[in-house]
Amino acid sequence: MHPGVLAEKFPDKPAVIIAETGETISFKEMDDVSMQASQLFRSLGLNRGDHIAILLENHSQMLNICLAAQRSGLYFTTISYRLQEEEVEYIVQDCMAKVFITSKSREGVVEKLNLDHCEKSYMLDGVIAGFESWEDAVASMPAEKIADESTGTAMLYSSGTTGRPKGVLKPLPEGEYGAEDEGPNLFALLYGATEDSIYLGPAPLYHAAPLAFTMGMLAMGVGVVVMQHFDPEGALKAIEKYKVTHSQWVPTMFIRMLKLDEDVRTQYDTSSLQCAIHAAAPCPIPTKEQMIEWWGPIIHEYYAGSEGNGFVAINSEQWLAHKGSVGLPLTAQLHIVGEDGEEVPQGESGTIFFEGGGEFEYFNDKDKTDESRHPKGWSTLGDVGYLDEEGYLYLTDRKSFMIISGGVNIYPQETENLLVTHPKVMDVAVFGVPNEDFGEEVKAVVQPKNWDDIGPELVAELIDFCRENISHIKCPRSIDFEKELPRHPTGKLYKRLLRDRYWEGHKTKLL
Repeated sequence: MHPGVLAEKFPDKPAVIIAETGETISFKEMDDVSMQASQLFRSLGLNRGDHIAILLENHSQMLNICLAAQRSGLYFTTISYRLQEEEVEYIVQDCMAKVFITSKSREGVVEKLNLDHCEKSYMLDGVIAGFESWEDAVASMPAEKIADESTGTAMLYSSGTTGRPKGVLKPLPEGEYGAEDEGPNLFALLYGATEDSIYLGPAPLYHAAPLAFTMGMLAMGVGVVVMQHFDPEGALKAIEKYKVTHSQWVPTMFIRMLKLDEDVRTQYDTSSLQCAIHAAAPCPIPTKEQMIEWWGPIIHEYYAGSEGNGFVAINSEQWLAHKGSVGLPLTAQLHIVGEDGEEVPQGESGTIFFEGGGEFEYFNDKDKTDESRHPKGWSTLGDVGYLDEEGYLYLTDRKSFMIISGGVNIYPQETENLLVTHPKVMDVAVFGVPNEDFGEEVKAVVQPKNWDDIGPELVAELIDFCRENISHIKCPRSIDFEKELPRHPTGKLYKRLLRDRYWEGHKTKLL
């Protein structure tokens, strides 16, 4: 729905609430501010198809900025606030941003950036040298629609766990901006969302799924509650306080909520929840079983990527009959392909390709775009999986994470999913390290729930736990401990940062 229509229909209704502070923006305020910001973009000479870059924490104004770019026909690139100077500068330059927007809280990174290629650089909550006040610039503009509204879209970058991040460029939507889609609404059809729903976003808004779901919910007139930072108990408090009906998570959030002390976890009323959606990484089967037992059969899962080339979904009832599956394809046909480029038999693992999904390319990187394509025109995210006899998809792991030990292919996801269920484990990463005889061997790096537990006894206990439950070849030969693993807020592990320590001086592949 057009934001102007929402502003007329729900002028005082909260569009965005910051969970921790209670700061609120109404649908009328969101429409006004996004119109002013779109006027600013036009005054700077930005036209349909131009690019801007945004480096913000979960700031109350972030969605206003994205909405302004969307109604101005712009590509907007939201950047992880956890990245360092070199990484941020690379993305801002690579996406060819004409405008860069950040906040005073990012001062330590942005003050070092070379932004000469940007026509304007703005800062919220104060300014430093080289930046102008975003608030002042927007306030100087009229709260009126620009004459040439058209639909822009996000151009987001992968998290970079396998090297330099890639910008995912999709064609700009055609047609009048804000015109109601005649097709089915994903949030209503799959998840039962209505104008009366309340959506909780516990994840960083710069990431593809949280941004797309939050903006999609807002476009329906759904009020959204945004957490500045995920905290397991804080999330439960927010559900109770704001009577949340819909929410989106990653498996690590489930794990951390489940590992709260029982008296803490059960003191909050989560009965308002009607739908809890998760994605981003495979969810351990015991974890999902516990979540369904706790919250009821309201857990929905999907498999998709920023590339938008396919969407696979599953509800609780389907999952309980196909445990471990991520579901059935909704927007594309699936193909499981072997190393020879041919489709493999049902039940056999191979690279997952989508046929007939959305179009995309990797911005300024033809080689990476070509690598993602099958000779028949299908596209892949680089994940490995298989189909069962009913066509349900199961993820094995990312191809680049595979361990080859003595000629045997080992996917570490299964081992990770098992170890994280151990009561003394908070988080875990499993990967290959050098072995003179076999090439690689399985290593686990564990973040313990209690640091005082570490030692040879815990190592032996965890290895025995693995050997009791999975094939010995998949079990770690050794275990190290870290106080905190380098995990992206979206749930992805930066395995490369751990793995590279063990491969110094050895010939290695890049994860």
